[in-house]
Amino acid sequence: MTTSKKDYYDVLGIAREASEEDIKKAFRKLALEYHPDRNKNEGAEDKFKEVNEAYQVLSDAKKRATYDRYGHAATAGAAGGRGFDGFGTVGGFGDIFDAFFSGGFGGATTQTHANTPKRGADLQYGVNISFEDAVFGTDNEIEIQRMDVCSSCQGSKRESGAAPVTCSNCKGSGQVRRSQQGFFGQFHQVSTCNTCQGLGTIISNPCKKCRGSGRERKNRKLMISIPAGIEDNTQIRLSREGEAGTNSGRPGDLYVLIRVRLHEIFARDGTDIHYTHPISVFQATLGATVPVPTLYGDTDLEIPAGTQPGEVFLLKEKGVPELRGSRRGDQFITVEVNVPEALNDEQRAVFQQLGEMLGESGLEDEQKGFFDKVKDAFGTE
Repeated sequence: MTTSKKDYYDVLGIAREASEEDIKKAFRKLALEYHPDRNKNEGAEDKFKEVNEAYQVLSDAKKRATYDRYGHAATAGAAGGRGFDGFGTVGGFGDIFDAFFSGGFGGATTQTHANTPKRGADLQYGVNISFEDAVFGTDNEIEIQRMDVCSSCQGSKRESGAAPVTCSNCKGSGQVRRSQQGFFGQFHQVSTCNTCQGLGTIISNPCKKCRGSGRERKNRKLMISIPAGIEDNTQIRLSREGEAGTNSGRPGDLYVLIRVRLHEIFARDGTDIHYTHPISVFQATLGATVPVPTLYGDTDLEIPAGTQPGEVFLLKEKGVPELRGSRRGDQFITVEVNVPEALNDEQRAVFQQLGEMLGESGLEDEQKGFFDKVKDAFGTE
């Protein structure tokens, strides 16, 4: 008794007027879903065979036309009397699946030749610098360890005077090609030559220093120019200072990560510098000229009489140079008024007398601040 087959268009879930691209897309989706290597559910293998059989017929213009005219009766004796559900000629499910999804049907798969130049790996190195070096710039010598071109064989991988021998298995191509007749036509499979490992040549006398790798590990000293104005956690790229490539490939790059140590008194905000300077209550009240530190040396700062705690003063262009510009930032100075914590008897008496002169609380005149009253008490203009 013959089991009736499902319509091939229904199997792929497409309309009868579906284009060649629609058929291919439908097969790709279903093959991914039901491939036995991916789907372990019961019935997945039978479903994959059904999908494959439908695709074999509908993807071939002549077979499709015959099927559209005669239905399944036209396919009963195809493929040497086995129908379209055989897999023997292409080596099983894996070959069918791999060939379709790598573009192998009707053509050859492509692989990267082992002799193809390969770029070297990038490297990263960390450098800690002082706050001042970040502001003004500096040169810093570092020592790194990296893979360099072998100094003995210069990357040829063989001893001096030893000539490479062309691989007899792949004739120097590094690849072997196998052709089979599959359900979708001629199938070509290209794989790496096992004899020469894809190199195309066999090195009979490999370099002793690098053991035939063409590279050796070396320590190398480099001078890094750190520009003025660089900020913490900035990377500097040194082109081609990473590890050597293979087969004459381009070297990688070296990325130097700059970490800036904190300063004892200065804080940085972009190109501006912030600094807190302590003054006495009398300097704040009466005014004074005080020396304050900057990145460029001490400078005098005028404290006006009646300066309040937390007031901020500006020193133009005493900040950090722009990393990619010509201007400099500013320095902002916040004054902190120090109030005496411990007084001797004489000092206490003076402050008590001052308090009496200002009034018991020093707040009877709401229009005058404390420092104004101190000035009045001392007769200061």
